[in-house]
Amino acid sequence: MKKLFIINDTTENKITYYHLAAFVFFLPFDRLYSELTLISLLLHSIIHVKKEQLRNLFTLQNGLLTAVFLLGVIALAWSDDKGQGIKDLQRQLAILLIPVIFSLLKINLARYKKNILLFLAISCTLTILYLYTDAFHIILFYEMPVRSILSISFINHNFSEPVGIHATYLSLYSALSLSVVIQYFIEEKKSARLWMGIMALILLAGLVQLASKAVLISALLYCCVALPFFIKQPALRKRIIITSLTLSALVIFSISHIDTLKRRYIETFREDLARTSLGSETAEPRLSRWKIAWQLIGKSPAWGHGSGSEKRLLNEKYFENKLYQSYLLELNAHNQYLSFLIKTGIAGLFVFLVALVAGTRTALQNKDSLFACFLILVIIVSFSENILDVNKGIFFYAFFFALFIKPGKPFAGIKRFSKKQLRGPG
Repeated sequence: MKKLFIINDTTENKITYYHLAAFVFFLPFDRLYSELTLISLLLHSIIHVKKEQLRNLFTLQNGLLTAVFLLGVIALAWSDDKGQGIKDLQRQLAILLIPVIFSLLKINLARYKKNILLFLAISCTLTILYLYTDAFHIILFYEMPVRSILSISFINHNFSEPVGIHATYLSLYSALSLSVVIQYFIEEKKSARLWMGIMALILLAGLVQLASKAVLISALLYCCVALPFFIKQPALRKRIIITSLTLSALVIFSISHIDTLKRRYIETFREDLARTSLGSETAEPRLSRWKIAWQLIGKSPAWGHGSGSEKRLLNEKYFENKLYQSYLLELNAHNQYLSFLIKTGIAGLFVFLVALVAGTRTALQNKDSLFACFLILVIIVSFSENILDVNKGIFFYAFFFALFIKPGKPFAGIKRFSKKQLRGPG
């Protein structure tokens, strides 16, 4: 634990390290803390930048990491909602800034990556413990039965509300934290395994309580399929598979036998994919909103309708199709892939998919299971959320993608060309 807080490095790199640790530690809390830390880190990197470091800005990684933001800037040109588009791009500025900052830093990110991720895991574990403490305090105060912790009053957004973060995004951070804790449990000495095991159980319980279907599916998929793929030792791989399948079975059994969880995970999922409403809670199935999104996409499939156009166009269609709840709530597409198609068309979706494919290739070549977990989360959650329209989703995508890719160096399998190669023969 001492090595987590005290590192042997230059003063400049120590300051950078503590900035990065503070940034991820504050992610589960109000965005103001992370934003202030990011601004401070940017100023720190600018103060210490050297002329030769500026060349690190112009790499293929940085191009792919920032491409979705840059295309959004270009898409302002054909948008009828430039005001909203500018607001969206201001919110997404971290997608541009974080790779730039990482390229200017002198610290060895690969050396401290696991430490930085462990700060996230500690923060998420403490946050979930606090949320459970707050929930049981309410239960005891009002003399409710203990089983009330599994009632609708303490599930999903009602559980995460005390820290003011959307349940899906706290789930994203917690799921990535779970993969970090599992990695530490596998690699560290026995003395640390007890704490890692306790943290893993707390994080898993939090994921079930937060009740984000997409995130829980991603976490179980990672534990049962992706993680064993990266384990070389047959005996260890077998133990991990057995343990993962056992825990997954317990989670699925709990969900199917506890009425509130069954309602949240199974029945609402079925309602979301139904053609018409099956119950009172989901008056307008998500599938109905996706069909409307496809109608908009069909009108401008190649380049979309421009940045900032999604909510206005969807709202007009919601009203026309009598989806009044969606209209009043001004809901977006709740699908990142459809969102790109609406705003920047096939070009925008292609850029996003290229970044994910390049990241997947790098994760496989580097045998990086944590990177694989991050990508699984982004790919699956993007089917149910516009993760790049919300501050916490933007930070999740921009920071951890850049951390795993390590901007300033080429993607695995991609070579730089020398001046002679670029000139060609003769």
